[in-house]
Order: sequence, then structure tokens, then C-alpha cells
Amino acid sequence: QVQLVESGGGSVQTGGSLRLSCAASGYTPSNSYMGWFRQAPGKEREGVAAIYIVAGFKYYGDSVKGRFTISQDNANNTVYLQMNSLKPEDTAMYYCAAGALGWPLNVRSYDHWGQGTQVTVSS
Repeated sequence: QVQLVESGGGSVQTGGSLRLSCAASGYTPSNSYMGWFRQAPGKEREGVAAIYIVAGFKYYGDSVKGRFTISQDNANNTVYLQMNSLKPEDTAMYYCAAGALGWPLNVRSYDHWGQGTQVTVSS
């Protein structure tokens, strides 16, 4: 089965940076999407960023455009999320997902999910 292993979460001050990693096993992401989602307490899970593995097409949620960058390492089947200029409203549990069939920033497009990693940004 597919397993997504996440790392890189933590606590930073406003304006700081974090880099999240998601390594996929039991899955060859050669012709599909991998994405990052986040969910804060009391809010719905929202799409942050996604990448089409074959061509490198990238998609970003409106709230993170210009601050976050998604990238891939094909040799390691790993996707990264570089987060810069972090704000307190970025505080959430961040999830990695794989295998989108529909719009890559829709939660319902994915069947495989990671365990989540917490990101906390202090004001």
C-alpha cells in the first residue's frame, strides 16, 4: 500500500521559514499529482499546493501564492514545500496527499494521505 512520510514541521516566529518534506513509498508518482493540504482547528481542510509529477505543473492556494513553493525530487519520490514569510494564520496541521483524479487542490480528489505534521507560527 501507499505510505507517505512527512517531516519538517515545527514552530517559528512570524516572518520565518520552514521546509516540509513528503516521501512516497509503495507508489510511483510518475503520472499523477502530489499535494499539500492544511487544516486548522474549526476550519475545513484546504489545498495549499500541488504538483503534477510528469511535467512539473504547479498549483497554489490563493492564501499562499508568492510565499510557498512546491518542488519535487524524482530520484527520491519526494515532494517539498518551502514556506517563507510565515504568518500566524499559517498555523495548522499540514498533510501530504497523492494520487489526485480531479482538481489537484480539492481534498476529495485524493485517496492517499500522510499522517500530518504540525506547523505553528507565533506572532
